[in-house]
Amino acid sequence: MMRTEKWDIVLLDISMPEKNGIDTLKQIIERSKEAKVLILSMYPEDQHAVRLMKAGASGYLTKETAPEQLVEAIRLVVAGKKYISPTLSELLLVECGSDSGKMPHEILSDREYQVLRLLGSGKKVSEVAVALSLSVKTISTYRTHILEKMKLRNNAELTYYVMQNGLKDQLSLEI
Repeated sequence: MMRTEKWDIVLLDISMPEKNGIDTLKQIIERSKEAKVLILSMYPEDQHAVRLMKAGASGYLTKETAPEQLVEAIRLVVAGKKYISPTLSELLLVECGSDSGKMPHEILSDREYQVLRLLGSGKKVSEVAVALSLSVKTISTYRTHILEKMKLRNNAELTYYVMQNGLKDQLSLEI
């Protein structure tokens, strides 16, 4: 619909049945640099907000946000400003600081993070490959990079990390 019509704002969830919201956001921004995309998600800000703001989102709200705050965010974004909640503000300030305060998963690329969550949710490499339309070899390479960057030794440690940090894919497959 965005190809044929002009929109003032897009409200986007990151959990969608057929497509990953992060990839959708990137496609929207590629098509229109001036697109105003407000993320409205069930996931807490500390899991995705900074990554999505870096990808071009104009703001991030959880679905538990008060309706008045949602209306305020929409007005700000439509006016060409960014919506930054107090929680997101803190996360962005930490992000601007040194890498030493980052959680291991925060240093991963978007695709590595996606693979981490899927593997940590119990998906096999072959299942992740099919879900992301990539080869098994590519997913295996991502897995190797994830293990190296996060200083993990195997899938068991990867899965444990995902579970301990609340990164398990809630819908069992984030595509």
